Amino acid sequence: MRTVGIGFRAAAELSSLQDALQKALSLNGTKIDAIVTESAKSREKVFRELAAVLQVPGLGIAPRDLEQMITPTQSQRIQDRFGTGSLAEAAALVAAGPTARLVVERVISSDGMATAAIAES
Repeated sequence: MRTVGIGFRAAAELSSLQDALQKALSLNGTKIDAIVTESAKSREKVFRELAAVLQVPGLGIAPRDLEQMITPTQSQRIQDRFGTGSLAEAAALVAAGPTARLVVERVISSDGMATAAIAES
């Protein structure tokens, strides 16, 4: 299973999420099974739109599960807000399951509004 973790700012547009996703996919393949983010963010219109465009499930991860993940990328802002160093990396790892490994560490959209990371199990 390949999952793409997505992080994004409140003002991010669909093009920001798509840009981060394309950057991640350009580093490691094109097949994805789901996109994932923190549970409250998963209800945001822009995230739901991305899932619809990709025709994959858009899943939310509980904050307590994100807090358990130690990620290679460390952002103090994200650590303070979500309890993990990278929302994109943590969400991808949690969703891909206990044997997951990152195949693409966090990449940032050109406008700095979104991030993506890919994990597979």
